[in-house]
Amino acid sequence: MTHEAVAETTQQVVMNSTFWMATAIFLLAYAIIVSEKIHKTIVAIVGAALMLVLKILEQYEAFHVEELGVDWNVIFLLISMMVIINLMRPTGFFEYIAIKSAKWGRGEPFRIMAIFAVVTAVLSALLDNVTTVLLLAPVTLLIADALEVDPVPYLIAEALASNIGGTATLIGDPPNIMIASKAKLNFMDFIYNLTPAIIVIMVFFLLMLKLIFGKRLHVKPELKRRVLEMNERDAIKDPVMLKKSLFVLGVVILGFVFHGMLGYEPATVALFGAGLLLLLSGTHDPHHYLAEVEWPTIFFFMGLFIIIGGVVKVGLIKWMSTEVLKITHGNMFATSMLVMWFSAFASAFVDNIPYVATMNPLIIDMAKELWPNLHGLQLLHNPALMPLWWSLALGACLGGNGTAIGASANVIVVGLAERAGKKITFLKFMLYGMPIMILTVILSMIYVWLRYYVLKI
Repeated sequence: MTHEAVAETTQQVVMNSTFWMATAIFLLAYAIIVSEKIHKTIVAIVGAALMLVLKILEQYEAFHVEELGVDWNVIFLLISMMVIINLMRPTGFFEYIAIKSAKWGRGEPFRIMAIFAVVTAVLSALLDNVTTVLLLAPVTLLIADALEVDPVPYLIAEALASNIGGTATLIGDPPNIMIASKAKLNFMDFIYNLTPAIIVIMVFFLLMLKLIFGKRLHVKPELKRRVLEMNERDAIKDPVMLKKSLFVLGVVILGFVFHGMLGYEPATVALFGAGLLLLLSGTHDPHHYLAEVEWPTIFFFMGLFIIIGGVVKVGLIKWMSTEVLKITHGNMFATSMLVMWFSAFASAFVDNIPYVATMNPLIIDMAKELWPNLHGLQLLHNPALMPLWWSLALGACLGGNGTAIGASANVIVVGLAERAGKKITFLKFMLYGMPIMILTVILSMIYVWLRYYVLKI
């Protein structure tokens, strides 16, 4: 055997061992998270550290390479929005919203749940789902406390609604932003192709909520009266700070809506808002507001990004995705359906951001093999290829509803609930989330089949 052959064999052994080490860390970490024997943040940090110590992922890759490491845009978006909310909380704004919402729902627990689900979905489409649940989860806890009902069903419903609503637009969910970038799609492409599906899905989602929770949510008449008799204006404790907070929040929301046009990342917009509100608040010691940030959740995200980056680097996700695409032998309808379903179940257990980052180039490579004479937008916007982009978006975004770690919004809601003393276990979330995920993907499958393969519009 030549020296070159020996070197190549040695490299293959090293690569194979690295692949299996990364896969083992990934599977073990997820198994422990599901078992809940150890806190998920500790598991994520240890798993990330092992990826670095074993040189599966270099430190530079973990902290500086967006495709493999920590997504700092997500991290600073979360931290900044948490700071803004912590500054707003003492003003009484969330109590005001809580009382108004309870009155709007006439104190009926399911009606309040439905109202919040719709509001969450709409805001998640216009902003992003993480920001939306950060704003609405504290309100939900207040309403549940006033009505003396369990807040867990409300929080789970909002997390699921945020992922459904976020699927409707380009800016609603990070996978859509990534797909738009690779496929050269604009804001209105998503409105035209995905929003109709999401409207139908939301109707069925509300019916499912009624079926699951409708008969279980009951409130004593005196509690309804107590809520309806409350004066929401009495909840405002600091009108001056509230005006400043609403001004900054308005600026941030406008920044989110127009961030692509302005050339800013969402984290930049949120960080500017947090800094501006800290400055306008006149506080001399920001320690309290910064200490109130959900740091365990933040570190869970960071660890999870690094663990996923490790299995992306060694090729586990690419191998899985490639095998799925091979099965269909070029049949575009079968490929669309497989991409949608595989994306849904993969995104339920694997963060959909690195997953979509892997799937995007695979779809483009497959298109190049099928249509070698097409290039640029002719290739990317080939009518036969377009259903794959929408199937990927629907599967990856809606699949996040399957488990508590399937989407950023889910992790945030679970963290806030735990902090409020209302623990949502992994299995409890999955008990509600997985059936709804499967229903929404079935509806998406019917939508894609009808629109692009039967009606062809």
